[in-house]
Amino acid sequence: MRTNGSASQEARKVGGAEGRRPLPQVTLCDPWRGRLGATARVMGLDNARDRRESENRRDVLGEEPQPCSWTLHGRLERGRLSSAGKVARQVSSLQISATSVSFLPSRENSSVMSQNGYFEDAENESPGGYGLLHTSRKYLKLKNFEEEIRAHRDLDGFLARARIILNETATSLDDVLRAMLCRLAQDPYNSEPDCNLDLLMAMLFTDSGAPMEGKAVHLLSDTIQGVTATVTGVQYQQSWICILCTSKALLRRHVCISRLVRPQNWGQNSCEVRFVILVLAPPKMKSTKTATEVGRTFATMLLDITFRQKLLKTHTEEEFKEALVQQRQLLTVMSHCPSISMDYSMSSICLFRHPQPPQQKDFLPMGKGIQEDIARRFPVYPLDFTDGIIGKNKAVGKYITTTLFLYFACLLPTIAFGSLNDENTKGVIDVQKTVAGQSIGSLLYALFSGQPLVVLLTTAPLALYINVIRGICDDYNLNFSTFYAWTGLWNSFFLTLYALFNLSLVMSLFKRSTEEIIALFISITFVLDAVKGMVKIFQKYYYGHDARLFKEESSLVNLLGFNSSLHTALNTSFLTSPPELTTTGSQDAEPLARDTAVLSLLIMLGTLWLSYTLYQLKKSPYLHPYMREILSDCALPISVLTFSLISSYGFQEIKMVKFRYSPSENLFEIAEMHSLSLVAISSAMGLGFLLSMLFFIEQNLVAALANSPQNRLVKGTAYHWDLLLIAIINTGLSLFGLPWIHAAYPHSLLHVRALALVEEHVENGHIYETIVNVKETRLTSLGTSILMGVSLLLLPFPLQWIPKPVLYGLFLYLALTSIDGNQLFQRLELLLKDQTSYPPTHYIRRVPQRKIHYFTGLQVLQLLLLCAFGMSPLLYMKMVFPLIMIAMIPIRYKVLPQIIEAKYLDAMDAEH
Repeated sequence: MRTNGSASQEARKVGGAEGRRPLPQVTLCDPWRGRLGATARVMGLDNARDRRESENRRDVLGEEPQPCSWTLHGRLERGRLSSAGKVARQVSSLQISATSVSFLPSRENSSVMSQNGYFEDAENESPGGYGLLHTSRKYLKLKNFEEEIRAHRDLDGFLARARIILNETATSLDDVLRAMLCRLAQDPYNSEPDCNLDLLMAMLFTDSGAPMEGKAVHLLSDTIQGVTATVTGVQYQQSWICILCTSKALLRRHVCISRLVRPQNWGQNSCEVRFVILVLAPPKMKSTKTATEVGRTFATMLLDITFRQKLLKTHTEEEFKEALVQQRQLLTVMSHCPSISMDYSMSSICLFRHPQPPQQKDFLPMGKGIQEDIARRFPVYPLDFTDGIIGKNKAVGKYITTTLFLYFACLLPTIAFGSLNDENTKGVIDVQKTVAGQSIGSLLYALFSGQPLVVLLTTAPLALYINVIRGICDDYNLNFSTFYAWTGLWNSFFLTLYALFNLSLVMSLFKRSTEEIIALFISITFVLDAVKGMVKIFQKYYYGHDARLFKEESSLVNLLGFNSSLHTALNTSFLTSPPELTTTGSQDAEPLARDTAVLSLLIMLGTLWLSYTLYQLKKSPYLHPYMREILSDCALPISVLTFSLISSYGFQEIKMVKFRYSPSENLFEIAEMHSLSLVAISSAMGLGFLLSMLFFIEQNLVAALANSPQNRLVKGTAYHWDLLLIAIINTGLSLFGLPWIHAAYPHSLLHVRALALVEEHVENGHIYETIVNVKETRLTSLGTSILMGVSLLLLPFPLQWIPKPVLYGLFLYLALTSIDGNQLFQRLELLLKDQTSYPPTHYIRRVPQRKIHYFTGLQVLQLLLLCAFGMSPLLYMKMVFPLIMIAMIPIRYKVLPQIIEAKYLDAMDAEH
C-alpha cells in the first residue's frame, strides 16, 4: 500500500468524543526514534483548546480547516476455498508509503517537536510551526517468483554483494540507517563518488526541506510494509520494514538488510521491528529496476512469518543467504498454487471446513476418508519423532516443559474423575483403573493417531454417563461390569460406522458460535465440579462435627499399628487422625474441622492464583524472555507441588481432604459378556448410540479446534482415522472395565499452545498474538503416557499427598484458561462495560450493537438449555444432552436467520 503523507504538528491529540465513528489518524511525533507516536484526528476537535487552535489556524491560513481522508485502492479477497474444505484465510499484501511535509510558521500556544524528536510545550521552550501531512495508500502486488525474472535477478545481485548486518545493537532508526549507509559506503564494489551520506540520510525523512530546522515532522518518506487482511480487519506486520530512497547522486542500486538484536518500538505500525531493508536506487531506471520494484522483491519474501523466524535463528551471513535462497525456491513452487495465501505458506490447509454442506456423494465410497487420512499422514510419520530432536531448530527444552505440564494437567483430572467414579460405581471403577486406562489409551493414541497433539482424557460428561449406567444397573438388578462393557462395545460399533461413512464431514456445519457454546459449557462443568467439591467440604467440616468419624479413623490407625508422628506428618486424612482427637469430644473437634474447610478454600484459590499468574508471566516485562517462557509452561506443576507441600507440611496439625484409594484386586479382568439377556443388550445399544453421539461431537470438535488455521499446523489432518482409532481403543477399555476416553478440551488446545512459537504485535493499543509455528511431535504425548503409567507405582503415596482442593484449583485454572479468546464470553463482558471502552473488534465495527446483544442472548439461551440437560439431577435427562448439541445445527441455520440478518450472523461467526 502506498502512503504519501504530510501532517500538521498541532494535530497531535486524540480528538473526538469516545464512541464516534473513527476518523482518519496520522502520526505526528517522532515515531522513528523509538517512541510511541501520538495520533490526532484532523476532524472532530472536541475540547476547547482544540477549537481555539482550529480558529487560530483559520486566521493564519485564511480558510476553513479541511478534512483529511484517503482511499484504499485494491480489493481484499476472502480466502479461496480449497477442494477439501473452507478456510478462513488471511490475505497478505504489501503497503508502500511515502510522505512529504510543508510548514507554515505559527506563534500560537501549541506543542512542538524538539530536535531529538520529542514534542515540547511552546510556552516553556520555543514556538513551533504548523505542517500539513498528505497521505495516500496503495496495495502492491506480491512478486511472482515463477513468472517475474527480475525477482531472481534482484536476489542474485544482492547475494553476490551481500550487505547484511547481523545483531545490530543500535536502538534508534537514525542510528540503524546511518550504520547501514556506512556499511554500503565501506564496500569497495559499491563506491559512489558523488554520494553524500548526510544527503542520503536527509532524503530518507520528510524533514529534509523543512524551513524551520529542528521543528520538522521526522517521518520516513518512502516505505513498504506488510499487511494481513482478514474478515476481522487489517493488521500490520510490524516486525519488519522496507525503506526506499531514490537519489540522483546514485549510480546503481544498493540493498542492505539489518537484523536488530532486540525488537524496537519505532511508532505506530512499527512497534516491534527486527528487520530493516534499505533500498537505494537512481531515478532514471527501467520500470522493473526501480527502488519500489526491488523493495517489492524482498518484501514479498519477508511477508512469510515462518521465514522471518528462520532468519532470526541464523548465526552467520552464509546461513542468512542460504535461508533467502530456500525461501525463493519455496515462493517459486507456491506460484503454481495461487489459491494458497502467502500468510499460510508454511501452514496446512484446514481440511475440515467445507464451503458448502456435505453432499450425499461425499459419504461414499465407504472408507474413503480413512484412506485419505492415512495417505496424508503416513509420509510424515517419521518426522513426528525427529522434529526438534535431530537437525536444526532443536526444541528439547520445550518438549520437557510441555511433557511436565501435560502430565500434571492430565494426572490431576484423572485422579479427580477416578475418585468420582469410585464413589458412583461403589469401587468397581476406581482411581487405579482410571490411571491405568488413561495411560494405555493415550499411549496407543500417541503412537498411531493422525493428530498426536490431541489429548485424550476421561471427562466430566463420561463420568456422568458412568453414573447413569450405575443407576440403571441398580434399578434393574444388572451386573454393572457386563452392562458397562456392552454399552462401550455398542458405542465403538457406531463410531466405526461414523468413520467408515465419513460422517465427520457433518461437523463442518458447526459454526464458530456453536463451538463456543460447547466450549463454554465444558468450562462451566469444570467450575461446577470445583464448587461442588468445596461445598461438600464445608458441609462436612465447617457445619458438621464428624467427631465419630475421627474416632473411627483413629481406631483404625491403632489397629493397623501406624506410628502417630509418622501418620501425622503424612497427613493421610482417610486413614489417620491426629492423636489429640482420640481423647476429645465433639466440642474440641469442631474448631479443627472448620480450619480444614477454610484452609481448603485458601488452597484451592491459591492454586488458581499461582498457576494463572505464572501462565500470564510470559506477557509481563519481568525476567528474561526464556525464563518467562519456562515458568509459563511449568505453571501448573509449580502450583500443584507448591500448594501440596504447603498443605501437607505447612499445616500438619490441620486435617486435609485427600482422594480415596483402594487397590483393585483384578485390574485387567474381562467382563462376563454372556451374563446379560437380549433385552438388556438392546438397552445397552440405545445407551451406546447416545454415548457415540457424545464421542463423535467431542472428538471432532476438539480436533477441529486444534487444527484451526491460526495454529499453522503443517502435517495435515486425520479426522476419520482418529475416530476409528478412538473406537478401537475404547473397545479394549470397555472389555476390561476401564473408563472411556476421548479428546479433551481445553487440554488439547493448551498442548498445541505449549508447543507453539508465538509472535506478539500491537494494534491500536491492544496486544495480539500470532502463532508462527508449532512443533508437531508425538514425543510429548508419549512421555506423558509413560509418566501416567509410572504413576501407578506412586499410588497411594506420594500422589495422595495432593489434597482435593488442589484438584479443584486445577479445574478452575482449566476453566479460566479455556475462556481466553472465547468471543461469547467477551460479548458477555460488553454488557458490563461502558460503550466507550468497547474493544475495536471486527464485529463491533461491522454489526449494530443491538444485533450483537441479540446474538449473545440467543447463545446464552442455547447454553442454558445445554446446561439444563447436561447438569440435570435427573439421570435420564443427562443421557440426551448430546442430542441437544446436534440440535444446535438447525437452530443456527433455521432459527437465528429469522431473528438476525444473515450478513450480521456471518460477521459474528467469522473464523478465528
